Amino acid sequence: MKIKVGVSNRHVHLTREDIDILFGKDYKLTPRNYLDQPGQFATEETVTLKTDKNIKEYVRIVGPARSYTQVEVLESDKEYFGINPPVRNSGDLDNSERITIIGPKGEITKDNICIIANRHIHINTEESKDFKEDEIVKVLFQDKILDNVHIKIADNFALAFHINKDDASNNDIENGSIVILKENRYAGECKKDN
Repeated sequence: MKIKVGVSNRHVHLTREDIDILFGKDYKLTPRNYLDQPGQFATEETVTLKTDKNIKEYVRIVGPARSYTQVEVLESDKEYFGINPPVRNSGDLDNSERITIIGPKGEITKDNICIIANRHIHINTEESKDFKEDEIVKVLFQDKILDNVHIKIADNFALAFHINKDDASNNDIENGSIVILKENRYAGECKKDN
């Protein structure tokens, strides 16, 4: 199975309530460009992330509104922000990191909202008969096997392999590259990443 890669930078997902706090009541986020998953988009709007150590401006929001607010940062952000977010599935926020999100109309500071997203594959229910939700698989990219890849299944998902910018850069992967998922493991003699 050949799968197209989507590389993600640091970004924020927001609840409707937190959009209201950051941008004003009933504010509607403006799509800048649509992403590979149906209905999801990067917004024209950005926010500022702040910790006790540092701030980062112009961090993109991914819409639409979600049922939870989540900040996804990169491995390289850990030292910059002075935090140690866990590598997790989206939405798995227990015992994650605290961060402040600042918008033009207000700000929010919450515990347990900041993670580093793990490698994962979005796959729709129809294509997923050989896999289970959150199953761990491996993919092949050129001469490397990338392991610890989580399967995410939903009716409306489009097939895509998501990896964050630091991880992609470390493995010479670019947005739009192709990885290969062969059954749920790859048996070839290839170099394993760390």
